[in-house]
Amino acid sequence: MSRDVLVGIDGGTGGVRVGLYGLDGRQLGFASTDYRTRHEQPGWAEQSPADWWSALVASMREVMAKTGVPKERILALATGTTSCSVVLCKRDGTPVRDCLIWMDVRASREVIDIAERTGEKLSAEWMPGKLLWLKRHEREHYDEAEVFCEYQDWLTHRLTGVWSINVNNSVNWGYNAREGRFAEEFYEAIGLADAVAKFPKDRVFAVGDPIGTLTPEAADELGLDPETLVAQGGIDSSIGVLGMGVCGPGHVALITGSSNLAMLLVEEPLFHEATINLGPDNLLKGYYTSYRGQVSSGSIMRWFRREFCRDLEGGAESPFDVLNREAGKLPIGSDGLVVLDYWQGNRHPHLDFNVRGMIYGLSLHHTRAHLYRALMEGIAYGTENLLRQFRENGVPVREVNVAGGTANSDLFMQIHADVSNTAFNVPADHQAVCLGAAICAAKAAGVYPSLQDGTRAMVRIAKRYEPIPGNHERYKAIFEQYRRIYPEFGHWMRETTELYMRSRPGH
Repeated sequence: MSRDVLVGIDGGTGGVRVGLYGLDGRQLGFASTDYRTRHEQPGWAEQSPADWWSALVASMREVMAKTGVPKERILALATGTTSCSVVLCKRDGTPVRDCLIWMDVRASREVIDIAERTGEKLSAEWMPGKLLWLKRHEREHYDEAEVFCEYQDWLTHRLTGVWSINVNNSVNWGYNAREGRFAEEFYEAIGLADAVAKFPKDRVFAVGDPIGTLTPEAADELGLDPETLVAQGGIDSSIGVLGMGVCGPGHVALITGSSNLAMLLVEEPLFHEATINLGPDNLLKGYYTSYRGQVSSGSIMRWFRREFCRDLEGGAESPFDVLNREAGKLPIGSDGLVVLDYWQGNRHPHLDFNVRGMIYGLSLHHTRAHLYRALMEGIAYGTENLLRQFRENGVPVREVNVAGGTANSDLFMQIHADVSNTAFNVPADHQAVCLGAAICAAKAAGVYPSLQDGTRAMVRIAKRYEPIPGNHERYKAIFEQYRRIYPEFGHWMRETTELYMRSRPGH
């Protein structure tokens, strides 16, 4: 029996998605299993690694059963996972506490301290601030842990028994692939010199490298053959770049999910507020991945559905289908509503995690559909703010390839195109991370000689959304009002957030 099926795994914020693909990139089957995120305090977000594994096992077994593909046909698998996540565990992989996932921004004080010491303006989402917070506030867990790693590294170990780092994931930890080293002097300056010894740097892999085969235990739990090859994946957003068909300069890749991330492959980095994570060669050799990101996008839409649309659950239509139809009847600008998309703070352009979301213009006229459309428009304004930073750095944005939850809504996609006055392209397979991981698996198995060749062969564009000139003109004025909110009210928002935090018990 020939091995002619690839597995792409997406370990996302909301759950694990597994796709089966032919060698030409056509999807054979798909399954998804959710897991829980705990938000014990505002700005905190934690998940259990045990839940990741249980969800992977459930999704893998479901897709294998649905498709009827024999396990002996599986050639290789790879994973794309969220980042920056911080896992503290024993050498055998047993966690000593739950994982601080990427959207956890409790380390806002720590990144201010890091900036004062080093001049590096880091996001509170990134590992250095989180690890410094853990050292200050949970020293017993910090000391007990034998390995500090990411979701990706932990999952690789669970699959293969190998402790390793990958140059894609570890760019956010200050790893430079060309120098083959972490920024030890940086960690010493911020009081984390002891942390580097706990990074799982026994072996280093680039995206698309073969790591090894499944352990017998992992194979048994997943229902796969132990001879299945495991390839190196990486950060879900980076792997999604490949799955969207972007494998060189020229196109922006926008991956949408709980957050939005806009990425460009460039020969020289565009942004320099932080230098330890510039990361040459972190996805494709010869390129930097320059990016701008929103902290909250799809997570806002799920929040709205969960808190305000429970009456729509269980109907013949998806709640989002109902809301899209109703919102599509409303005028541009949602009859005067403007949303600031800072539910978990702002990543770019402000790197400010002590501000929160805002809805302006509410009146007794407004309905749930108005709020829903305004949320989509606010997220689109935030995305345009990302694209504008590329333009301001001399890179024209002519087309955007997009994948993720937003790509499922024609209305949302048209709003994005109209706000940004840019064409948006949607691949046939919306599961860009799963497909990108399958491309990594194909390269590791020798199906294609390079990631670029695999991307060109396996990705197909299905839809294109052109901006409507009249709509863009109307959105342009509202977008300028959106841009003025932070400069004019940012100080007030930070003061109000601090006031709340000081009023909480124990502070």
